[in-house]
Amino acid sequence: MPVTIPPEQAALLRRIHELEFSAIDLNLFLDTHPDDQAALCDYNAVTGQAQALREEYEHRYGPLTVAGFGLSRCPWAWIEDPWPWEICY
Repeated sequence: MPVTIPPEQAALLRRIHELEFSAIDLNLFLDTHPDDQAALCDYNAVTGQAQALREEYEHRYGPLTVAGFGLSRCPWAWIEDPWPWEICY
């Protein structure tokens, strides 16, 4: 069942998704243009911004993934609601 989250949490999560989409797009471009220094700089900038926002999000709201990419507080935070795919924007 979709869960509504506070607007500031939704805005942060949306920005993370935008940056991750940009990183994937730049990654695909760099696969075919590996010597494009500007694209590589953009990729590194976007990736750094996304990482910083993921850390902020997880500090404020809990983990985004459960695959060993972030630390968890006690009790095990992954089972707390809502899970990322349950969020309704």
